[in-house]
Amino acid sequence: MVYRLTHAPLTRYGVLVSRRLGHAVIRNRIKRRCREIVRQPGMQYGAYDILLLPQRTVVDLPPAALKERLHTMLERLP
Repeated sequence: MVYRLTHAPLTRYGVLVSRRLGHAVIRNRIKRRCREIVRQPGMQYGAYDILLLPQRTVVDLPPAALKERLHTMLERLP
């Protein structure tokens, strides 16, 4: 995860998935899951631009575990 403090009123998210994670179907599935999680209420953590860079372990995670990991990472933001 890479983040930057901005003057935007809301948190903006981006998802970047490397080809090393798998073929297009797998990469698109990861992106869809990440985007769905950040659309849910409670995912606004201030005025940040956040770039999510999923790792290989995300491929096999169930959606609930992925959501928990994202929440854990985002709560560490300053």
